[in-house]
Amino acid sequence: MARTKQNRKVEHPPLMQGFKPFGIPRKMLQSVTLLFEEYEAMRLLDYKGMTQEQAAVVMNVSRPTLTRIYEKARQTIAQALVEGKMIHIEGGNVQFDKEWYRCRRCFRLIAGLENHHRCNDCDLPDSDELIPIQTDQK
Repeated sequence: MARTKQNRKVEHPPLMQGFKPFGIPRKMLQSVTLLFEEYEAMRLLDYKGMTQEQAAVVMNVSRPTLTRIYEKARQTIAQALVEGKMIHIEGGNVQFDKEWYRCRRCFRLIAGLENHHRCNDCDLPDSDELIPIQTDQK
């Protein structure tokens, strides 16, 4: 029987929901999915310049697990660049530091309902305004 995956700690979801190749209409594009944990591994290693040991501690995984997550992220991004595919950043077996929401209208990222302030351009009722950031947690 396989061991259940432990949640990977992710500080916060990315500001964007993904990327699209320039100059190709969206309806003509296929997409690939970059998981939140893969995004976090790239953010910690490439953007913040942490060592694999440091990043593994931050994400609450072993160093070999972090390496596998990072390699999968690199393969996904390389596929998107070479084949001209959109990248959707979503899902994964992750645990955020708090509950995160995204505004339905402007897509602004909001850390917890207590920090929600109605956007100037949003005319949706408060209850319909926010979309919770979803993960694959059970």
